[in-house]
Formats: sequence, C-alpha cells, structure tokens
Amino acid sequence: MNNRQETSGIKLYPILVPFAWLYGIGVWIRNRLFDWNILPTESFDIPVISVGNISVGGTGKTPHIEHLIRTLSDASFRIAVLSRGYKRHTRGFRLVSMSSTATEVGDEPLQIKHKFPTVTVAVDANRRRGIRKLSEQTPVIDIILLDDAYQHRFVTPALSILLTSYERMIYEDKLLPVGRLREPIEEKARANIVIVTKCPEALKPIDYRLLAKHLNLYPYQNLYFTGLRYDELKPIFPAENTEHITTEQLRNEPNDVLLVAGIASPGLFAEYIGKYTPRTQLWKFGDHHEFSSKDLRKIEDWITASIEKGGRGYVIVTEKDAARLLNCPRVSSLLKRHLYYLPLHVHFMLEQEPAFNNQIKESVIRFQRRVIQKKK
Repeated sequence: MNNRQETSGIKLYPILVPFAWLYGIGVWIRNRLFDWNILPTESFDIPVISVGNISVGGTGKTPHIEHLIRTLSDASFRIAVLSRGYKRHTRGFRLVSMSSTATEVGDEPLQIKHKFPTVTVAVDANRRRGIRKLSEQTPVIDIILLDDAYQHRFVTPALSILLTSYERMIYEDKLLPVGRLREPIEEKARANIVIVTKCPEALKPIDYRLLAKHLNLYPYQNLYFTGLRYDELKPIFPAENTEHITTEQLRNEPNDVLLVAGIASPGLFAEYIGKYTPRTQLWKFGDHHEFSSKDLRKIEDWITASIEKGGRGYVIVTEKDAARLLNCPRVSSLLKRHLYYLPLHVHFMLEQEPAFNNQIKESVIRFQRRVIQKKK
C-alpha cells in the first residue's frame, strides 16, 4: 500500500501548498460554524439519506444511489431522489420527467429517472427548499435520497454515506488545490457508512485489511467495499436502432469501435470494452460534457468513415453520456442508428451486500419509529 500513489496515478501539486492552507482555513471555519450551531442545520420528519464524498472526481455516486433505490423499493418504500442537477441550465426546484433534457435537469438525475420511471426525481441546489417542495408536492414519499450532499450541512441526514474511490483513496490525497480533497480527511467522521468504491476483483483479504487500517474509522462507522460491473450493451435509441449487439460480438468487428466518455474517470469503461476488442478509439471529454454540434458532427464523420472501410460504425458511450444524448435535439438520425451505451451496477465485495441492505432498511425503520414516538 505504500506505493499506491504510483500504481493508482495520483498526482499532487506541492507548489500550491500555500493556497491549500488558505482553503483549509476556510473549510475549517465553515465546518466549525455548523458544529457550534452558528450556521443553521434543519432536520425533517422524513428520513433523508445523504450520499457523497469529500473529494473532487468520480467515486460512483450515481450507481450507489441506484443500488439504494433497488434496495428500498424491494422493501416497498416510496422513494424520492433530490440532486442539485449539476451543469443544468435552469434554476430552482424542478421535477424530472421522462421528457426532460440534461440541460434542464442534469445528466445524472435524468439517468436515474429513465432507469426508475416510478421514482420521484427532483433537482434543487437548495436542498432544504427541495425537501420541503417534495414533501408538499408528493406527500406519499417515505424516504429521500440526497445525491452529492456530504458538504451540504444545512440538512441533517438520518444516515450519511461517504464514498472514496479505490483509485484515489482519501488518505493518500491532499486538500485542493494540491490534491482533490474538498475537506480534510478528518471530516470523514461525520459519515455513518464509508464505502470504498471501484475495487478491482483481484483484491486479496490482506488488501481489504490494509485499506481498513489506513482509513482508521471510528467504531460507530461501518465500512463496505464495492466494485462496478457492466451489463450488456443497449441502444440509446431503440426505436431507430433495432440492431442489438453484445460485447462478445465486438470480437467480430473488423474495424475500430469508437468509445466516447464524458466522465471523470473513463479508465474502467475503456478497459472493459478492451477485453473484447483491442480495436478501440477512446475520445475523452470533460465530466458532464455537453456535446456540441461540432462534437456530434465529428462522431458522424467517424461513423461514415468506419462504414466505408467495411465496419459497422459502432459508437459506445457511458451511461451518463447516454442521458445527455437521449433528448438532445442535435442528435441526427445517423447517430441514433449507431449509438450504444454500457449500463453498470454496484457489486459488493466480501459478500457484504446483505449486511449493507439490512443496515439501510433498519436505519430507515428506526428513524420512522422515532418520528412516530415524538408525535405522540
């Protein structure tokens, strides 16, 4: 574990230490104002589960939100998801519908809505207002999942889940701008659950023990380990694209397959497709990238050139990119016939899934009982 900075590609910028020191002072003051009840925090009678991180970059929040939805839906809870709707072009509270666009509500909320149409999904940067609006407009909700809300301390969650990616463990990182930490590692103490995400399948028992040792959690905190597993390819526009392909069929593709990724960490996505065909091109964009007409024309040109060479012009994007393209008016008929996405889901390591699911459901039930007792 001592050489993980080299093996995981962590890059730090020591020359920026003075700026990190100033940033750290600001973060420390803000957190103490909450701890000392100078800045107000609000509790609600509906259980709120917060999922977030203390670092910048992809830790897999959306797949874990989706796992929570499946777990709680199986227990017959009625669920709402509240996100800030990162990079949307609208403001204020907004319910997400099947006809919404990523520019209106953000890509991740739209992805969740299309995956779980019966779940209420809303966006609002002001989480307190968002919770109140959800309670007013959809009073049958049993639980609210707050996406990317670890720093949003104006709401007191019933349960707080902190994610840290195996690719960039928080104990190896430094505060912005030297590293990618939004808060000092000590602030992990606010979490009830810590999950190490994106764990490789090849980890050994000693690796898990070393990770736990370095995280140095408190007795009241539970530690889980998850990886990401991909499902089969799906067309983004099934009405226009009736050719369903599997990853195994990519082995027979004579030309390159184009991979398009506008996410923070596309490495696992590219590595997975690379297991089936070495003939890939990866076009990387920034996280939450909004595809311009120029971007889409470039992909169209690639498809045309691939077909002229005898290929099928397969273009595979990530699930989050698919959400941005789904209702985008700039997507042409040619693109619709060749675009596929790769769904993914969370996989718990060490057979921890039953324990995690039980903890989540029991926490919600205990909270509901406390609310009932308080009202008597």
